[in-house]
Amino acid sequence: MVLDPQRWLELRRFRALFESGAVTLTEVAKETGLNRKTVRKYLSGQAPAAPPKRTSNGRPRRRVVDEVAPLIDAMLRAEILIKGAVVHERLVKEYGSTINYQRVKLYLQEARPRIADELGITPRELAGMHRRFEVVPGAQAQVDWGDEGKILAHMGIAKVYSFHMTLSYSRDPFCCFTTSQDLQTFFDCHRRAFAHFGGVPMSIVYDRTKTVVRRHVAPGEAVPLHPEAVGFAGHYDFDIDVLAAYRPQGKGRVERQVLIVRDHVLAGRAFSSVEEMDAAFTTWVPQRRARTHGTHHEVIGHRAARDHAALKPLPVNPYLVAERQLRHVGKDCLVAFDGNLYSVPARRVRPRQLVEVRATRSQISLHLTTSDAGEQSLLAVHDRAVGRGARIVDESHWNGLPQGNNRRTTADASVSPPAHEPAADADAGPLQALLNRAAATCIEVGRRPLSVYDELTGTHPFTSQSKESS
Repeated sequence: MVLDPQRWLELRRFRALFESGAVTLTEVAKETGLNRKTVRKYLSGQAPAAPPKRTSNGRPRRRVVDEVAPLIDAMLRAEILIKGAVVHERLVKEYGSTINYQRVKLYLQEARPRIADELGITPRELAGMHRRFEVVPGAQAQVDWGDEGKILAHMGIAKVYSFHMTLSYSRDPFCCFTTSQDLQTFFDCHRRAFAHFGGVPMSIVYDRTKTVVRRHVAPGEAVPLHPEAVGFAGHYDFDIDVLAAYRPQGKGRVERQVLIVRDHVLAGRAFSSVEEMDAAFTTWVPQRRARTHGTHHEVIGHRAARDHAALKPLPVNPYLVAERQLRHVGKDCLVAFDGNLYSVPARRVRPRQLVEVRATRSQISLHLTTSDAGEQSLLAVHDRAVGRGARIVDESHWNGLPQGNNRRTTADASVSPPAHEPAADADAGPLQALLNRAAATCIEVGRRPLSVYDELTGTHPFTSQSKESS
């Protein structure tokens, strides 16, 4: 027999009396109207110490969190360490739930271990831990940037960055130094790394840098890749592997390489250019390859030979990455890009028209967004300006525009009229003489003294004597 909460609380009042021997089971049963066996069960501690939960129609009460429990479980399966605040935020914004954050938090305490068991892991194992992996030769490389700060500030270079690519099988390193992290520089460093290794790996691991990923997405969603990154990878025939957010352990080999290069190549040295820094790394590489690695316990150079032999061959022609942006054409037929101005043909554009700018490290090409009648989209090609504030103009682009060099003025009344304009005729009347611009400059204007106007108005001139008399 299961007691309802009210009868359970009533029976509990007799427990202290029964344990002290003041009353017997029979007396308690007679007092409460319960069976003697039921009284013995509850007073002897065999029954639960807490009152049973109130039920409706014999069924357990449904919790508010049960309505969104499948959604929470799905989020945990996608990311077992997802935070409760993030789960609550998505439930409210994406599903319109009004559930309280504390209910979500309490449910996660119960659901997280359960989902982790389904996945064969536990959250405690994931915190600060990661699974080590090994690859076959030529299978993978990892890429990362390093910030070397103001190492060349004395040369007027505000900041220097280091680009790193490490082959995962052998840990063979590549590094070069740049003053920019833009799209062209990023993939130009790739070409230099491929030339250094003598081939292309099957896949390259990246974090979510903006030169590879167009925008960030929620965990579990497909990552949209930058179109130039897709084109570059397709040309060199390698796969792009993008890590999950906040998981740098997935490219720990190159993360470690950044620190090693900083300690062994840069520390305690002074440089005057990035070329000197590149040369210092090239000089240090044989020393690195002669060392025995602490993880695979082989000489890096010996393992690198197998790694290089398994790389894919380089294509005949390099892939030139172009940064693509839309810009408006000014009324002066100039397009602004990266702090500089570039001209386009006046006869093929109109003011405020959108054109596409394709920029490489050395060249700027401007294109129509849609092909014209001749199926030609290219408008102009210019050398890329160095620095900012430059104006790169092809004078032929301004053909047909007013030049402003046919406007004339003169203050000399003796200038004869042009040959194509007839001279003023005295018998033609004053109106014709005024209509003729050349003759109008020869009209003599009468000059009168001011005393004439004083006599006409009956006033006296203002003199110093009149001033004294006043």
